[in-house]
Amino acid sequence: MKKPQTLIALFLIVLNIFIWYAVAHEDRGGILTVAFLDVGQGDAIFIEAPNGNQIIVDGGPDRSVLRELSKVMPFYDHTIDMLVVTNPDTDHYAGFIDVLKNYEVGQVLEPGTYSPSATYKEFEKDVVLEGATKTLARKGMKIILEDGVYFEILFPDQDVSNFNTNDGSIIAKLVYKDISYMLTGDTTQKTERHLLAVDEKILASTVLKVAHHGSRTSSGEDFAKAVAPKFALISAGRNNKYGHPHKETLDTFSKLQIPVRGTYHKGMIVTRTDGEGVEVY
Repeated sequence: MKKPQTLIALFLIVLNIFIWYAVAHEDRGGILTVAFLDVGQGDAIFIEAPNGNQIIVDGGPDRSVLRELSKVMPFYDHTIDMLVVTNPDTDHYAGFIDVLKNYEVGQVLEPGTYSPSATYKEFEKDVVLEGATKTLARKGMKIILEDGVYFEILFPDQDVSNFNTNDGSIIAKLVYKDISYMLTGDTTQKTERHLLAVDEKILASTVLKVAHHGSRTSSGEDFAKAVAPKFALISAGRNNKYGHPHKETLDTFSKLQIPVRGTYHKGMIVTRTDGEGVEVY
């Protein structure tokens, strides 16, 4: 009769073989996944390229991001290629403290705006302990996820260390063939007007992640017209104390006949694209 220790060892060997077989044979079928996670009153966006490379744009306000990641990442995957902090407000990065404790992270991208909070200092310390490469985002940077899939920085295009956190928020465009996502963090109409003046044509995108949870401080009509998305997505908490999304913002999208979906209604919103069309779940 085999000893219990032997049976346990055999089980672990079989489990290890199963996990590596699953990793090697995982087939994404040329699909880019972009999931807008339900983290309450905050932002968190999971991006996975067809080859498996992953970026998380913002980490939400707390450890709820771990719950949401468990729904879109297999249990054996404990690596993330890049974390993007669009601005150092708590609802955009605090969840990353728990992500750094539970995943191996390769790189961290930040805008360069300043936060004096103790929580942000803890996050920065954890990045150093993780050994992740820290980079300031600047216009023109292209993070190549794989051939034909890239994450391009549109803003900041200058030193934003003296900007308030929203004005200096990272704005990026995720592109896969004919499909693109405009990801706007907490940007303001002031920065939107700056982008319109610099290069309006580059803003056109299939999907718009609405800035600042649908606040009236963002999503000016001219900016929404320039992006001209097929639909817009808002990440906000149910019955949040800020009243997000604001009626003025929803009225703008209604006027332009742009459909809006929100995590405050549907929970997590998952989009998948083959580079030609987008499916929403």
